[in-house]
Amino acid sequence: MNAIDTSLKTVRTTCAYCGVGCGVLATPDGQGGAAIAGDPDHPANLGRLCSKGSALGETLSLDERLLHPMMRDSSGAMARVGWSDALDHVADGFRKIVAEHGPGAVAFYLSGQLLTEDYYVANKLMKGFIGSANVDTNSRLCMASSVVGHRRAFGADTVPGCYEDLDQADLLIFVGSNAAWCHPVLYQRMLANKQARGARFVVIDPRRTDTVGDDDLFLGLKPGTDTALFSGLLAYLADNGALDRAYIEQHTSGFDEALARARTIAGSVAATAKATGLNEVDVATFFQMFRQTQRVVTLYSQGVNQSAQGTDKVNAIINCHLATGRIGKPGASPFSLTGQPNAMGGREVGGLANQLAAHMGFTPPDIDRVRRFWKAPGIATHEGLKAVQMFEAIGRGEIKALWVMGTNPAVSLPDADAVRAALGKLDLFVVSENVRSNDTVGAGAHVLLPALAWGEKSGTVTNSERRVSRQRSFLRAPGEAKPDWWALSEVAKRLGFEAGFRYSSAAEIFREHAALSDFENDGSRDFDIGGLMHVSDDAFDTMAPVQWPLRKGTTRQQARFFAEGRFYTKDHRGQFIAPEAPELRTHVTPERPLRLNTGRVRDQWHTMTRTGLSPRLGQHIPEPYVEIHPDDAACFAIIDGGYALLTTDYGACTLKVLVSDRQQCGMLFAPIHWNDETAGYARVGALVAPYVDPYSGQPENKATPVSILPVAISQRGFVLARKPLVLPPGVVHARVAVTGGVGYLLADHAEVALWRDWLAPLLGDDVASFEDVGRGVYRAVSFAGERIELCLFVGPADDALSWDAVKDAFAADALSDDQRRLLLSGKSADGAASAGPIVCACFGVGRNTIGDAIAAGCATAGEIGAKLKAGTNCGSCIPELKRLIAASETEPLEQRKAAAS
Repeated sequence: MNAIDTSLKTVRTTCAYCGVGCGVLATPDGQGGAAIAGDPDHPANLGRLCSKGSALGETLSLDERLLHPMMRDSSGAMARVGWSDALDHVADGFRKIVAEHGPGAVAFYLSGQLLTEDYYVANKLMKGFIGSANVDTNSRLCMASSVVGHRRAFGADTVPGCYEDLDQADLLIFVGSNAAWCHPVLYQRMLANKQARGARFVVIDPRRTDTVGDDDLFLGLKPGTDTALFSGLLAYLADNGALDRAYIEQHTSGFDEALARARTIAGSVAATAKATGLNEVDVATFFQMFRQTQRVVTLYSQGVNQSAQGTDKVNAIINCHLATGRIGKPGASPFSLTGQPNAMGGREVGGLANQLAAHMGFTPPDIDRVRRFWKAPGIATHEGLKAVQMFEAIGRGEIKALWVMGTNPAVSLPDADAVRAALGKLDLFVVSENVRSNDTVGAGAHVLLPALAWGEKSGTVTNSERRVSRQRSFLRAPGEAKPDWWALSEVAKRLGFEAGFRYSSAAEIFREHAALSDFENDGSRDFDIGGLMHVSDDAFDTMAPVQWPLRKGTTRQQARFFAEGRFYTKDHRGQFIAPEAPELRTHVTPERPLRLNTGRVRDQWHTMTRTGLSPRLGQHIPEPYVEIHPDDAACFAIIDGGYALLTTDYGACTLKVLVSDRQQCGMLFAPIHWNDETAGYARVGALVAPYVDPYSGQPENKATPVSILPVAISQRGFVLARKPLVLPPGVVHARVAVTGGVGYLLADHAEVALWRDWLAPLLGDDVASFEDVGRGVYRAVSFAGERIELCLFVGPADDALSWDAVKDAFAADALSDDQRRLLLSGKSADGAASAGPIVCACFGVGRNTIGDAIAAGCATAGEIGAKLKAGTNCGSCIPELKRLIAASETEPLEQRKAAAS
């Protein structure tokens, strides 16, 4: 199941992170690690990797891995058990609950990071044989609105374009997408188009993100008004002779109704400006750019999808492309930027509760077709509960058994405190995971099943342009870890369904998946990889990336859809959708006067289970934070670099403050990544309102009413240790991976004695310490031989000490006498200046080093790259390099003005 060819030095595989689907070359080092490089032959990335992909080799440690099955014993503790005992317990639990309460009382919650083969078996078991459609996935939080938008417009969840369109477009519109940070490999591809061909960028976002730095036009619209903007665009195109009347008449339906609705929402430039909060000149400029450009790609992501009106936003965008016939043509299409490595593969197999399988739904013909193919007489006949609904049903006691695979819903779902409480009510709570501990495991799991991780598992994933790629194993399975499809199949056998689950390899499952896509298809369904249904094991092992559809009897791959119509609707016409008037589901109040927007940062992923293991990825933004506009900061007495308490009707967080005019007034922004495993009081999911889109079920993560108050912090500091520690209760902190161990950044309002007493039992015999009670300073270092074993530095918050020099000493195997002597000062023994906070994670280049290069004459990002290599790999730090250059040009001018006065 996980055979490794030890003679193979380098393995071609696919990245573990976002939906770009970058090819990776992994070269095992023989000691459980691997050297990582981009695959120059993979069409998705052509050799380029982002900071996260480049750091994959730093995430392969087994230190925090779950290596054996575990079950909760009579004392409430988790104890190691054999696979047979764990699987028997899972199967017996599901069997008893279904027998007593029916199939609707059990559920699976899956992940966009599962392989397609894992997804396929999970979906087949639950929907086909247990008879419940309660199978959903964290992709519900990511792409569900795009799925429904596609199905409403096209009749199927079809991505009409491909990555080559990004090279060929003359206008690229980013809607709710910080592609510079979240999809940097594709963004650099689009920047190359801009530089070589003069393509123009329009960025539409309430936040002035790093994608804005390369724009030709920025539209900082009010949150939730995307539908108004694109309704206004549709009306403008109709009024200014920009419609493709032939395409509309020959290939679409519903145009008149959609246009009439658009006119009621935003019938003119002035009405659009009023509805969106933009000025009329910018609106008119955008409309003119779209009207005058045939080759236009509109890229949208979570700012569109994560909304209680996300599906309408998607269709408002698609309406404009249908109306101009700019779809499925080179350089022209709407394009959904997918968030997860296999969200697309999950959609293909039916991993969402409102899908059945292979892009078939819960219509009588589809149900009958899949029933016959699977030989599953007890197949589910109606949609199941979507993610937020599912966990609400768990909280009410209606769902009594849940199997979670490869995701962390106690952190990532909205109203996350309620989710965590619900998990504790389950009669049977099973988690398949790579790690021993996370917030979801800590919510009361009864059974833990050790799953293979990236680098160990083997199968397929599908990226944003419908390209199926192989993830290949290059490391041996550690401990007793097994593929998820194997564990699912073993439970299926124990439930009496052995005939349908006698799988011996991922290749065998893939062939069945491909055969189902072909079954009674004949071109009537978009998803079809029937051309691969007979692929041999050897051919599967060497399979090159392939774009679907790839139908039986052909080797021709299809890059685009719908340029000549032929949609998958009943009348084979693309459907214009008349959206509802945009309105946020919540309202600000005197108690909650601001709105909270949430999202990602550049170098982290989801809940940091993998990226949190990489020292270099933790250096750019090491702490959870809240971003606030200067006017709001002044109004609420919030100080840059201080701390603030955020409170909604659902929860509270304490976060470090970043005051920035890049944030829209009246809005806050906080990243989603930190959790109880990696920080204190920073579970941002606990703040988010659980309102969902009525069609997609995707939650609105971008506009929860919130209050903010300053938090008094008198001390700041850090801890460096070889292993994770349990900090004193009540301390605001962030855990950061460092070379040789783990670091904690601290902030609190306690006395020095608290830290001295906490540290005392952890110290060894060889200790150096310094204490100044009057100033509130305490520093202590415990040595083991010639290296640091543990250290603590705390002091006044307004005089916080950089940990750079101490981290360097901590990483060393042995310290010189000079290093030991200067250690408690926090200074480097060689007098070297701190590199400062990391800006370029790929090459570890700090802000101070970049500042020195600018002072020495580097005037462009390219010149900095030539000198320091910063920005020459994934390019996601280039916007920050440009800001540092701009700041250096502003500061001397301000200094001259000050001197003159």
